[in-house]
Order: sequence, then structure tokens, then C-alpha cells
Amino acid sequence: MKVSHYTIFTPDPEEPIREAISLIVYPPGTSRFTINPTRHGNGVKPIKEACMIALRDRFGWNLETSINYATRSPGKVDATKALDNHLFALEWETGNISSSHRAVNKMVLGLLRNVFLGAVLVLPSRKLYPYLTDRIGNYEELEPYFDVWRAVRLGEGFLAIFVIEHDQIDSSVPMITKGTDGRALV
Repeated sequence: MKVSHYTIFTPDPEEPIREAISLIVYPPGTSRFTINPTRHGNGVKPIKEACMIALRDRFGWNLETSINYATRSPGKVDATKALDNHLFALEWETGNISSSHRAVNKMVLGLLRNVFLGAVLVLPSRKLYPYLTDRIGNYEELEPYFDVWRAVRLGEGFLAIFVIEHDQIDSSVPMITKGTDGRALV
């Protein structure tokens, strides 16, 4: 799977994230990420799960971490890695653009409260978007709001966005299984 990296606040995030994403292949047993180009035909959760398993099993990350924000929690974080007394957080987008905004805001809150030392959002490019579940958040749809998050003044830490994309398309590969919640089956 291809990954592009776009930083909102500062430098390059942890290399294990890039490596975990690069390990995502489809169909299983191949060396590339190939997607069936059926419009809104492929699910997103199996793609995310492949990355989460790699982060946990190869790099020692914790999954579905509850965070103490010193206020009402905005929810669990998909993956975290302890770094001294702080956490590095990762959210993988599987919902619509509103979900993408919530994920970024959750991580910015963690950065502001000094809970996170760094945070990464992973979401598809506009090129991958048409082949995934209808209305999945994507980089190009989120990009107009970057100035809002750039205006946040952090003492330390950074927020980055990784953009994922398929290596190739092939209508003969099976479609990736869809989930059963939200608009996944539409």
C-alpha cells in the first residue's frame, strides 16, 4: 500500500507507522495492495485492522486505548505507543468526513493537554476514495481545514496526516469485505 505523508505541525512521525502501512497487502498472500475498482464496493475496516495488527504485533503498540483528558473523554484512540510519560497516538479513518474531524480534534485535544507527544491520522486519498464504502473521509476533503489546526499553539508535539492509496486496481480481485455499521452496506 502506498503512503504519502503530509505534516500539519512539524516533523516526520514514527517510522513504524509507515512500515505497518506498507505491510498491508490485498489480496492476502500477494506483495502489493490491489483493489477492485467497483465504485463504493470495498470495505475499510479490514484495511485498518491489518495496520493495527502490525502495529501491535511487530511494534508493541496498544490498541483501543482509553485516554484521560482531564475532562470528559472524546473516546478511545485506535492505537498508542508509550514514549516516556507521554503517548504517541494514531487514528485510522473508517467513517465519514465528520468522523475525520472528530479524530483530528481528539488528537489536538490530547496534544494541548500534554497527553500526546505526537499524533497521526491515516485516511485515504481521493484516488482510493471512490472504491471504498460510500462517504469515507478522505485527505482532499479534510485539507481545507488545515489552517484551523495550524493555528493551535502547542508547547511541544506534532500532528501529521498519512494519506494511503492502492498500488494498483484489478477488477478480477475480490472486493474487500464491508462492515455492518453506518453506511457501510449502502
